[in-house]
Amino acid sequence: MYKNDLYLRALKGEIVERPPVWMMRQAGRYLPEFIKIREKYDFFTRCRTPELASEITVQPIRRYGMDAAILFSDILVIPQAMNIEVEMKPGVGPWLPNPIRNQKDLDRVIVPDVTVELDYVMNAIKASKELLNNEIPLIGFAGSPWTILCYCVQGQGSKNFDKAKEFCFTQPILAHTLLQKITTTTIAYLKEKVKAGVDAVQIFDSWGGMLSPADYQEFSWQYINQIIEALKDEVPVIAFGKGCWFALEEMANSKAAALGVDWTIKPQIARKLAGNKITLQGNMDPSRLLSPPSQIKKIVTEMIRSFGKDKYIVNLGHGILPNIPLENAKAFIDAVKEFEA
Repeated sequence: MYKNDLYLRALKGEIVERPPVWMMRQAGRYLPEFIKIREKYDFFTRCRTPELASEITVQPIRRYGMDAAILFSDILVIPQAMNIEVEMKPGVGPWLPNPIRNQKDLDRVIVPDVTVELDYVMNAIKASKELLNNEIPLIGFAGSPWTILCYCVQGQGSKNFDKAKEFCFTQPILAHTLLQKITTTTIAYLKEKVKAGVDAVQIFDSWGGMLSPADYQEFSWQYINQIIEALKDEVPVIAFGKGCWFALEEMANSKAAALGVDWTIKPQIARKLAGNKITLQGNMDPSRLLSPPSQIKKIVTEMIRSFGKDKYIVNLGHGILPNIPLENAKAFIDAVKEFEA
């Protein structure tokens, strides 16, 4: 089906000649061709215009030839569709002027018809597939319900999401109601993405590591697992929890096709916790791409040897930073393509 199906083969756990490689946030802010588009159009216009979103999706593929593309979009299109206002403020990031803090706030949150409210995402998928021309697979994604709740309650990014945690711990019934609404919307959204043509979906639990292991089970993992169970027969699902190494054992016993890991865990320990039975993805510190290209290549080669070339997808432990030199990103991708077992 694809000229390069390495990524899909790795998700299935097949023996491969080398592991596939892509980078979280590869479609975006470190690329000069992206910056040109950003100068003309605001953030959500880029997300909502299929011609722009698809162009941004394929820009890194043209430049570096990764083994998978990830759709340019944002996790916060979900709350927008749920009648929660979300802005992207320069210098601030996500800004929600009317955060969810009580029953009255929660009452205005809807479970939308995603085919109407998020139709622009499906059109961006179709446009991206056309541009990719069966070269490589396309990944769709969503934020985890907990991570979305963090923004909806806090109202903006945070170092500790104290208001979000307070909401969960003082009003757990409201928190679980909101989490379930987000989960139901996310399942419908990802199913539509699959219909539109994505080949795999990734759930980003960016703020899962803010929770204790017990609270993670209650407020995050059970909802991620609902999504995995709903999608598993239709598409491979990758679960990525930043800072969630403590949950790897339980995650590995789910029906996820792969687990993303960040840079705070050794590959050998991640393998052990995950029972050596599931594909892992990661886990280079994004800041390490500031090292000289020759050093980046050595780090990547060592990382592949530590994880093992099979049941492994080379990636960063979180999104690529905006200040990464182009030749350093190239060294990261090239090191994988040049890898020999």
